[in-house]
Amino acid sequence: MRFGAAVLRSYGNRFAVEEVMLNTGPADREVLVRIAGCGMCRTDLAVRRSEGRTPLPAVLGHEGAGVVVETGGPDTGLSTGDHVVLSFDSCGHCRSCVSGSPAYCDSFASLNLFGGRSEDAGRFTDAAGGALAPRWFGQSSFAEYAMVPARNAVRVDPSLPVELLGPLGCGFLTGAGAVFNSFGAGPGDTVAVFGAGAVGLAAVMASAAAGAVTVAVDRHPQRLALAERLGAIPLHAASTGLSDRIRRLTDGGAQYALDTTGSAELIDAALRALRPTGHLGLVARLHTVLPIRPGALDRGRTMSHICEGDAVPALLIPRLTALWQAGRFPFDQLIRTYPLAAINEAERDCDTGRVVKPVLIPEGTGRRGRTSAARPVGPDAT
Repeated sequence: MRFGAAVLRSYGNRFAVEEVMLNTGPADREVLVRIAGCGMCRTDLAVRRSEGRTPLPAVLGHEGAGVVVETGGPDTGLSTGDHVVLSFDSCGHCRSCVSGSPAYCDSFASLNLFGGRSEDAGRFTDAAGGALAPRWFGQSSFAEYAMVPARNAVRVDPSLPVELLGPLGCGFLTGAGAVFNSFGAGPGDTVAVFGAGAVGLAAVMASAAAGAVTVAVDRHPQRLALAERLGAIPLHAASTGLSDRIRRLTDGGAQYALDTTGSAELIDAALRALRPTGHLGLVARLHTVLPIRPGALDRGRTMSHICEGDAVPALLIPRLTALWQAGRFPFDQLIRTYPLAAINEAERDCDTGRVVKPVLIPEGTGRRGRTSAARPVGPDAT
């Protein structure tokens, strides 16, 4: 079959929306999904700085959602017409996968970041027959259709606005999962969130839903205002005595802190803002050596890296949609939609922080500019 997709052909070029070809139908335990919308994540943009490790040309996109149009074999657990949110790929049989931690799959990097499943090579091509990287994050959903392993697809209520649900498969899943799964935050707990971008604001919303007291740290007033509307106490990243102020606001220190920035300075502030036994979670990849002051990890304090919110997508995504339906996780307020043909504009707006979460809509599926976050809101604290 032939359909439109946004192809990145070199690390420095713009995306080009062109015709691509899928040369086979779904294999066993795969489904073909018509994409209704796909979020743009900073991991997609980071491909340009991957130093050649991510193979090109490729169709990126890993926050897809849509409708199943064909299934492969009897064991997918899905049917034609099902509405699904697509999440990250995992092997399903390594020690991490079978123990309920698919984000730490032994093959996570190779399946999601470095080209996908080798057995798929050659079946996904451009219109001239040139090979494209087999599958980005198990989906390659900057496109009108995506072929995905059924284990990556989570069925959702068909009454929900499926075109907006894609970010629940990665960015929003990561921030909310850090609060619900990694921290297990609950009523009366205190959470400090560093960076009020898509992941950080998802953590703010999850903390509010959990009944925790939340402090949001960012350097852009518009992002802080948005965090405040979502239930957090706003605090500018350049505030004098940042750690001391957080300790005062949280009655002696935050029990949990989440850094989404990768900034060594802010990570140091987050550590010093923790109370005894406090836990700092990192979700951004570090690009420099991280100095740790003497005593920063004393008295039971811990620091860990969190991947994909420690989530099992099939469990967390329905929880998030139920919270949204109850008015307690208003992720749609962070989204601005763009037609797929405007992907380069969406990338610019995402990279500069003019929007929190761009969502690309294939032609004929939706309209641009939906939701209240369409106005500029300032870049992340990175």
